[in-house]
Amino acid sequence: MTIGVEFGARMINIENRQVKLQIWDTAGQESFRSITRSYYRGAAGALLVYDITRRETFNHLTRWLEEARQNANANMVIMLIGNKLDLEHRRAVSFDEGKKFAEENDLIFLETSAKTARNVEEAFGSTAEKIYSNIQAGVYDVTNEVTFLFSRYLLFSVLLMRLYSGTWYQSWSFFGWHKEQ
Repeated sequence: MTIGVEFGARMINIENRQVKLQIWDTAGQESFRSITRSYYRGAAGALLVYDITRRETFNHLTRWLEEARQNANANMVIMLIGNKLDLEHRRAVSFDEGKKFAEENDLIFLETSAKTARNVEEAFGSTAEKIYSNIQAGVYDVTNEVTFLFSRYLLFSVLLMRLYSGTWYQSWSFFGWHKEQ
């Protein structure tokens, strides 16, 4: 279980360009929301994750999204993720509800299973590709604090906002991530 904020990083390749994704996992714990706010400013993207088997996590999306938009860069890429596809038989939030919320709020949408790894790579990859696309289109100023341009690689900081505690994925190393201090 994550307490406070946990950091992870991984190198990926987008259009023959090395990109380092740095993930800040906020664990969804209400007591750490004030800490989480301080991470918004430096993030180029966010993964807003709810549990498809727990309606109350979906019901809190509006509040968390509003907070992200109030505290983050206006152009931050946000992906909405319905997690726990492996528990489809216990689903409390339909795919269509998640998709509709994403469309109404201009979010990217995907459902995943952290337990089986289904669509997890796609979640990180799609978010990073959209950030990169925004850089190419001039949406971000790569000289500011949101996205740092290095001679060897780009660094994208992505905030993982879970609306529930526990482990989003079984092990950071399982997905090729390494924890950073």
